[in-house]
Amino acid sequence: MNPLIRPLILIFAATAALSACGDSLDRADASNAKAVAMGEKLYIAKCAECHGKNLEGQPAWRSAQEDGTLPAPPHDDTGHTWHHDDQLLFKYTKLGGAGVAPPSFKSAMPAFGADLSDSEIWAVLSYIKSRWSSKAQARQSQLNKQP
Repeated sequence: MNPLIRPLILIFAATAALSACGDSLDRADASNAKAVAMGEKLYIAKCAECHGKNLEGQPAWRSAQEDGTLPAPPHDDTGHTWHHDDQLLFKYTKLGGAGVAPPSFKSAMPAFGADLSDSEIWAVLSYIKSRWSSKAQARQSQLNKQP
């Protein structure tokens, strides 16, 4: 199969699943099985190339590359994704690093707002959160409760 077609099929299937169940997501919910399943398909199609199919990130993700960007970090417990509240994770995914990071920080994270609906972004975040340990989920949940 053409390597460009597989991601399109996965995105179509995930979008169809969201439409079929009538769900409109407005938050990341690791306990929502439908959201997690859809998020996994979208993650594989849109995120795994950089962040790894097992959320392991790229090697030496804390060391800047020649262009000043950092490699893609892991989204599992070994990374820092769970150190951020849901709203920041959503904005970072939708707007990309350039849309959220301070001007002094050069980010290679692309914006997905034109490719993914808000519900699809929340589904991806639901999937990522579902892969965290209960300890990481509990800590990150506290960040979401802060004013």
